[in-house]
Amino acid sequence: MRLLLGLAAAVVAAAIASPPPTQAAEPPPAPQLGQRPPMGWNSWNKFHCDINEELIRETADAMVSSGLKAAGYQYVNIDDCWAEQNRTADGKLEANHARFPSGIKALADYVHDRGLKLGIYTSAGTLTCQKTMPGGLDHEDVDAQTFADWGIDYLKYDNCNNQSRPAIERYTKMGEALKKTGRPIVYALCEWGENQPWLWGKDAGAQVWRTTGDISDSWSSMTGILDKQVPLAGYSGPGGWNDPDMLEVGNGKMTTTEYQAHFALWALMNAPLLAGNDLRSMSDTTKRILENKDIIALDQDWAGKQGYRLRDDGDTEVWTKPMSDGSAAVVLFNRGLTAAPMSATTAELGLSKARDFRVRDLWTGAETESTGTLRASVPSHGAAVFRVWPAKFPNAAPLSTLTVQTPDFADAAKPFTATLKLTNDGSTPLVAAQVKLTAPAGWQLDGRSDVLVPAVAPGRSWQRSWTVKPDDPSGDRVILTATANYWTAWGKRSLTADGGAPIVVPPAKGVTPLSKATWLSAENGYGPVERGTSNGESKAGDGHKITIGGVAYDDGLGVHAPSRVRFYLGGGCTAFGASVGHDDEKTKGSVAFQVLGDGKTLTETGVMTAGLPAQQLAANLAGVQVLDLVVTDGGDTTDSDHADWADATITC
Repeated sequence: MRLLLGLAAAVVAAAIASPPPTQAAEPPPAPQLGQRPPMGWNSWNKFHCDINEELIRETADAMVSSGLKAAGYQYVNIDDCWAEQNRTADGKLEANHARFPSGIKALADYVHDRGLKLGIYTSAGTLTCQKTMPGGLDHEDVDAQTFADWGIDYLKYDNCNNQSRPAIERYTKMGEALKKTGRPIVYALCEWGENQPWLWGKDAGAQVWRTTGDISDSWSSMTGILDKQVPLAGYSGPGGWNDPDMLEVGNGKMTTTEYQAHFALWALMNAPLLAGNDLRSMSDTTKRILENKDIIALDQDWAGKQGYRLRDDGDTEVWTKPMSDGSAAVVLFNRGLTAAPMSATTAELGLSKARDFRVRDLWTGAETESTGTLRASVPSHGAAVFRVWPAKFPNAAPLSTLTVQTPDFADAAKPFTATLKLTNDGSTPLVAAQVKLTAPAGWQLDGRSDVLVPAVAPGRSWQRSWTVKPDDPSGDRVILTATANYWTAWGKRSLTADGGAPIVVPPAKGVTPLSKATWLSAENGYGPVERGTSNGESKAGDGHKITIGGVAYDDGLGVHAPSRVRFYLGGGCTAFGASVGHDDEKTKGSVAFQVLGDGKTLTETGVMTAGLPAQQLAANLAGVQVLDLVVTDGGDTTDSDHADWADATITC
């Protein structure tokens, strides 16, 4: 042991270098409207129409007291339902007398007194989306001047009840009206990406344009919107930003890990960071995500180059963003159901051909050094986020990673293999590593769980595999945990990691309705997947009897595009069958169905629109381990895309 510690000490002198050079960067340009993506809060995602002036005042106070203002958030935006149903005698909008008795001007003054800005909402139609108040169509000049007179700083302009009039004409007219007022009001188009606003939004006077339909507080909604941003990175920059819709962080229907991924990816894409939770009662966990200044800095970097997807490896993706100081940000994003070892190289990120790199983990703040590889064990539905500079970072330990690799699922009756791996991506060794893997109750490892690793050289890895046997499994997942304590030239360091998989049991013999089967995962574009009914709306259990093309069905799964429902079959089933189509509870929408076996398409439909009769789908499941039922949006927006897998069954 003394010899190993002596080796660690011996490398200190060789590893310490001069401080990283300071790169000369252009000064940021003078501030102008929309120079950086707006940051703030919007009432819709959490409160919908349940708003009043007390809520807005309390939210402004909370934005200050919570630290969000200090972190850069400044807009307090009122969404739909704030006005009276009818205009005044002289054709103006007025605040709802019961819920905003003091009026919007007084509310703006209150918000401004706290160093914040007030935003408001209307629609480029005859009514707003909730039909509770007049829209701005053909009233652009009077509404814009009213907003300016009240002291409004931000306008979200929606697309409902638009009388099928040309979008560019409607949105340009409001843009011109806002400009005529002389007041700097951020103009946010919200026409759901239907007419490619990234091509003309800036010419219409906007600083922000929505690229998709509405987000909801679900993993599938967030990732579905993310996918639609991939081709749009080149259309965003200072003065005009792509908007993938507001944040759902803290609203309760995703996990902390999923909210972290949501926030990091939105920041990387230069999205407007508009919180949508209740700021008055948010948890410390939510606050830490929203106030992460290192990640906010990615969004607010003055150069304004939007991040983009660098690599798509299926369930794992690498996203990156060039920064104004010559560094790069990278997000290692894991869509899969289990933790995944992921990596990217500085060469892939387009960084200079330096020998050494300074690396900051933007979740933990830890700083390490690397010779060119960025690596992490990324949890299921999670994102590791780094910022990397091409410079030697003195007195920094090597970037090291501990990973636990397991299969995608663990059969409750069968053993599986788990592999523990310790990797050194720095320029100095790891020595005297004490590594341990621990199995949960109900599972046993074959052999000792702890190992002494004498050294892991730069650029090398150590790994060992164990067989994990079921003893008396319980719960729905098996989670293995690992620790590594080791020495570097800069002292002792520790790593922890976990890996696991859902515990699965093959379906029973015979015919099983999938509404009664246990799924591995269920992703849905809006609301939960419903068993035995249509999708309904956002709440669980609010669906109706499944009806396709006027024909009613007693059983099935009700979903909303984009959707993926995954089942474990274990190779022992033979056939799948269902009647599929768009549910009659919505009179518009388009969807397409796919049945996948172990990732391969077994059968599919073309695009199916509302009102069409059901199609029969059948597939041979021989040898299939995992079955996926997938619904896409048919190539347009996801609005009203309610889909049914009526009478869906498997035969095993």
